[in-house]
Amino acid sequence: MSGSHSKTNVLDRIGMQIQWNRLLSVVEEQAQTLIRTAFSTSAREAGDISAGVYDPSGRMLAQAVTGTPGHVNAMAASVRHFIEKFPLETMSEGDVFLTNDPWLGTGHLNDFTVVTPTWRDGEIVALFACTTHVADIGGRGFGADGRQCYEEGINIPIMRLAEGGRMNRTVLDIIAANNRNPIEVEGDLYSLVACNDVGSRRLVAMMDEFEMASIEPLAEHIITSSRKGMADEIAKLPKGVYKNSMRIDGYEKHIDIVATMTITDDTIEVDFSGTSPVSGYGINVPMTYTEAYASFGVRCVVGNRVPNNAGSLEAVKITAPSGCILNAPHPAAVTARHVTGQMLPDVVLGCLHQIAPERSPAEGTSCLWNPVLMGGHGVVDGEYGQARPFAINVFHTGGAGARPEKDGLDATAFPSGVRNTPVEVNETIAPLVFWKKEYRPDSGGAGRYRGGVGQIMEIEHAQGAPFAISSMFDRVIHPPRGRDGGGSGAVGTIGLQSGQVLNGKGRQTVPSGERLVLQMPGGGGLGEATARDPAAISRDVANGLVTVEAALDQYKVVVDADGKIDAEATTALRRN
Repeated sequence: MSGSHSKTNVLDRIGMQIQWNRLLSVVEEQAQTLIRTAFSTSAREAGDISAGVYDPSGRMLAQAVTGTPGHVNAMAASVRHFIEKFPLETMSEGDVFLTNDPWLGTGHLNDFTVVTPTWRDGEIVALFACTTHVADIGGRGFGADGRQCYEEGINIPIMRLAEGGRMNRTVLDIIAANNRNPIEVEGDLYSLVACNDVGSRRLVAMMDEFEMASIEPLAEHIITSSRKGMADEIAKLPKGVYKNSMRIDGYEKHIDIVATMTITDDTIEVDFSGTSPVSGYGINVPMTYTEAYASFGVRCVVGNRVPNNAGSLEAVKITAPSGCILNAPHPAAVTARHVTGQMLPDVVLGCLHQIAPERSPAEGTSCLWNPVLMGGHGVVDGEYGQARPFAINVFHTGGAGARPEKDGLDATAFPSGVRNTPVEVNETIAPLVFWKKEYRPDSGGAGRYRGGVGQIMEIEHAQGAPFAISSMFDRVIHPPRGRDGGGSGAVGTIGLQSGQVLNGKGRQTVPSGERLVLQMPGGGGLGEATARDPAAISRDVANGLVTVEAALDQYKVVVDADGKIDAEATTALRRN
């Protein structure tokens, strides 16, 4: 009997694992539906989305690999807000719910979260949720200039987007009437609905195939296994308290982010006491977004093979004092919360580097360099004439920090994970010409492993009109720092081709006939520069990532412009 019982338990566990893997494929198809049907470039090209499935109590069971930590980890908590507002017994088949409330969703008004109950045999068996960043939400537009969230756009509380299968035309009309890109945004809302619908249909088909009366046994298996997996990984770490801090540019003054990490037997706690207070501008961070990116920083090193769900997230506790910039109370301005919030993984990794240096990268650009470019009457200083009005959000970034045993990734968005939006697409939807988009030499911090390089972009209005840039950039004053003797990455610059320097944050006008020039930061280096393999420097020089002068000054390597190394001169130089 005992042998038979043991065999049954093994088969049950195998069955649960098969169902778990199937659930992961369901949410991945859910996410791909959103990307393929989205109207906006932020979803379709950059992948600034998230998708996931939840049990009826609102616990996240699985998330799509496609998506950003700031969305999915924040969305993990937001579904329970929907259930509190609309208990399951008040929902009907065909209902769909939405909000863009920064404190109930993913941190700013440009992100819509949509939640859909999944029905089977007249009962709700699960909920699907998804999020995407929409092109515009009214107000001042996507930027850091707001002083309160009321200025930043229209705030839609948790409400029905569809009732009994019919879309709420009133809600759609209100959003469209307050929007610079009404067709694009309405299209994205329909894509969010379609995304959840596909997830629901695939889940019901899965339950039918496996003859599952409920997903609760699977949910308990997923959450219990993931929590244990995290506990096992945390148990391998030395217990103690570790501190790190980082200074970044801020808006009106610099910001200090201070973290204290406490590792217990089965939990990692990160407290941001000592962090700067809220800013008077829109770079403040609601707590949901702070939790999302700080926990992601932990998971990059600890338990990164454990699936992301309510069980694994439970092992990481994030706190920040109310009123600090990482726990901004309503009605603080929060539209550019990513500028601050995306720095948190670097801060957390600085704590983890003290106990796991072999797994911790150097600091990178971290926050996206995604300028909002706009043209039209009242948008620019000066006359816009008859040129076509437009508003576009382009996604780009600088270099990531050097990794243990590897160079940093060039022009790659870490930690957000979004993709750069193609120049060809940007030029199609806006009257702009991108004259240059190329790697920025010498921007990566020197080290045994080089920091990732940033990029240089030059942009002009195709019709010769002035246009506005809403800058939401950091690492313009304070560079990404290297680790273990590695050099800092280069700071970024914003300016005009004529030489005029622009500010890192705020809306500014690019005059008629001028070109906007963005030089994005590079990531910090890791290890001493003189320990770098000369062959790697040869490749860097040949590929235009490091100049001949920097090879000599920073790495003590004598090389020509084709990457050919003078071995004798290099040996003599390094010996001295």
